[in-house]
Amino acid sequence: MVRLLRGGVAGLGLVAAGPALAHHPMGGETPQTLVQGLLSGLAHPVIGPDHLAFVIGVGVLSAFVPRGWILPAIFLIAGAFGATLHLGGLGLPAGETLVAVSVLLMAAAVYLRDRGPLAMFAGLCGAGGLVHGYALAESIIGAEASPLVAYFAGLVAVQFALSLGVREAVRRVSDARPLVAGRAALAASIAILAVGVALLPVWPA
Repeated sequence: MVRLLRGGVAGLGLVAAGPALAHHPMGGETPQTLVQGLLSGLAHPVIGPDHLAFVIGVGVLSAFVPRGWILPAIFLIAGAFGATLHLGGLGLPAGETLVAVSVLLMAAAVYLRDRGPLAMFAGLCGAGGLVHGYALAESIIGAEASPLVAYFAGLVAVQFALSLGVREAVRRVSDARPLVAGRAALAASIAILAVGVALLPVWPA
């Protein structure tokens, strides 16, 4: 379990070298069927390094915070709201930059872990969920109702399973070997930080 956890957080650093934008499995085209929508929703948060880093951060953070189970719930609810805003045609200025900044802030939150207030972490998960949900809705713009519903079902399912799975893994390690869990969380914060830095837009001189 410890090796798996270490390998997972180390892998985030490698993922940071990949593309900044998430590519869904439909080759960049809008899903046309229920199955395509579901597959796109399941894959999108996993193959996008920014979204993957943030979701893993939510899971790690929630393992150390009292009543931390509320953080994944806040993230998912805010994500649904952000996606709704995008589908409704409301713009979000500097969306890519906000996503990258949210990843950087998540790295800081994981570093702080139990040394910060729940309200601050909840606010981060809410704000992060909003911008990530908005970004994730981009690939489904223009889809019919069936693939649209399937996409969001897959999206919620994979993010819920991943964040709670990471939370449970970290909690088990923490119960058995708290020092190891603390080091793994530090490694996770560094890996998430690397992703955020790698995905920051390059500003013109």
